[in-house]
Amino acid sequence: MTVNHTLQAITNRIIERSRPTREAYLGRISEAASRKPVRTALGCANLAHGFAACGPSDKAGLAGDQLLNIGIITAYNDMLSAHQPFETFPQLIKQAAREAGGIAQVAGGVPAMCDGVTQGFAGMELSLFSRDVIAMATAVGLSHDMFDAAVYLGVCDKIVPGLVIGALTFGHLPAIFIPAGPMTSGLPNDEKARIRQLYAEGKVGRAELLESESKSYHGPGTCTFYGTANSNQMLMEIMGLHIPGSSFINPNTPLRDAMTKEAAKRALQITACGNDYTPVGAMLDERSFVNGVVGLNATGGSTNHTIHLIAMAAAAGIKLTWQDISDISAAVPLLARVYPNGLADVNHFHAAGGMGYLIRELLDAGLLHEDVRTVWGETLRDYTIEPALNADGTIARNPAPEVSADAKVLAKANAPFQPDGGIKVLSGNIGSAIIKVSAVKPDRHVIEAPAKIFHDQSEMQDAFKAGKLEGDFIAVVRYQGPKANGMPELHKLMTVLGILQDRGQRVALVTDGRLSGASGKVPSAIHVTPEALDNGMIAKIQEGDIIRLDAVQGTLSVLLSEDELQSRNIETPDLTRNHFGMGRELFSAFRHIAGHADQGASVF
Repeated sequence: MTVNHTLQAITNRIIERSRPTREAYLGRISEAASRKPVRTALGCANLAHGFAACGPSDKAGLAGDQLLNIGIITAYNDMLSAHQPFETFPQLIKQAAREAGGIAQVAGGVPAMCDGVTQGFAGMELSLFSRDVIAMATAVGLSHDMFDAAVYLGVCDKIVPGLVIGALTFGHLPAIFIPAGPMTSGLPNDEKARIRQLYAEGKVGRAELLESESKSYHGPGTCTFYGTANSNQMLMEIMGLHIPGSSFINPNTPLRDAMTKEAAKRALQITACGNDYTPVGAMLDERSFVNGVVGLNATGGSTNHTIHLIAMAAAAGIKLTWQDISDISAAVPLLARVYPNGLADVNHFHAAGGMGYLIRELLDAGLLHEDVRTVWGETLRDYTIEPALNADGTIARNPAPEVSADAKVLAKANAPFQPDGGIKVLSGNIGSAIIKVSAVKPDRHVIEAPAKIFHDQSEMQDAFKAGKLEGDFIAVVRYQGPKANGMPELHKLMTVLGILQDRGQRVALVTDGRLSGASGKVPSAIHVTPEALDNGMIAKIQEGDIIRLDAVQGTLSVLLSEDELQSRNIETPDLTRNHFGMGRELFSAFRHIAGHADQGASVF
């Protein structure tokens, strides 16, 4: 199938824009690859340190450079449901490696924090920066240069993008990402949202709210709504970093374990010592990232990836922009309805046909680059499958179903839920911003209303509780960017704004902070850049100024003359309380050097 003309044109401009940096990057990883693993070149004391804890056979293999060695980078901890299943993965990987004539070692651990736990609290201000810490921790783990390939155990919001950045820094090594899978379905997400709104209105108490949340988040695995964590898994598969079909298999099942072992064996097959050498830095090219953006839009994925994909691409010397993402969105139909863009969860998505169905529909419509390298081979067509377990414990890959098992969850490319992906760039005298409208009703795509100014989300919650949020308005929540306080997610606002919208008020949000895949039904112009602390125009908006958010025309403006806007002074609030406590003082350098949101909000 010929690739869609618009998609190809966008890909070509990314290739041309990236040529100098991409060529320099490929040159660096080619030089690194030419060294091969340097275990035998290490000094004897160095090498002895590297295998001191291994068994006799592994020591012998590493000493003579006879056995291939997989480095495991793990985000395991047993507090977070998404990462708890990884406790058993290293042993599975080591067992599979030995069965295939290789070795595996845990090269290092990376932190994994949960936005769900820290939401609305000080710890959330470390969340975005944790991505770059994870990338650096990955580099530390792999810097021992003991490995022929690496596998990466990570699932959630900042963990997978951080691991990808780290993997691309060691782009001469093959890399396979191994997911843990989603928890089984619990309390339906729409019922959870209903109880949250009742609690915010004071109609149910904390006990009822906690019972509801515990029935929703109830076991090992990722949360089942389609936020950043599950968007990560979709991306890893559609970009060819997973083995086919592995994204949404539940943890602690025989099929999940079989896929983990198969991934380890595949990592050994694609090293520089074999015939299928697949260095991740060469494998992930401009077409791979375009495929990722297509998947993001076709599934209504997390807006966090308008930041993460740019940072990930930059690590490979590829210059991806917000405009690229927005233009791809305009060309890609929405094929999935998963909460908050529908009532289904990711288990329902998987049961309806899942990634295999989605990828086949997009390929057949010319909306993906098919001839890309993946960890499985030379074509993305390999991923148009549905996995199952044979009686002997091996994995069967059957063709993905021709018909969706639930047309309310997964649609055909020629009969989509909507003609575009719903992620757009807004621009105007306030700056640039991202909006996702896939869950916003069309009559809410344009909001013109007076501004109400807040400098953190708790101020707005207090105003709601005091009954001060009356009439139509656009909430401007500023000083939430990476330089100000690490760019936390602001989901506590969504319940409040959702209640007001349900009451008939026309409301919207404008912020230099973040939301994710859970942004939902309220029109939200997020990631505003330049941010308030970087002299952005969002800092000059005053209470009562009329703001127009127009997702149809793609504009975001305060209705003032240029002279009036420029003449206003910026009065920066005291942000000291955001810079100390809960470890925030350790990140002052990160806040100082963080880049703009449209450049990945990275410290690199």
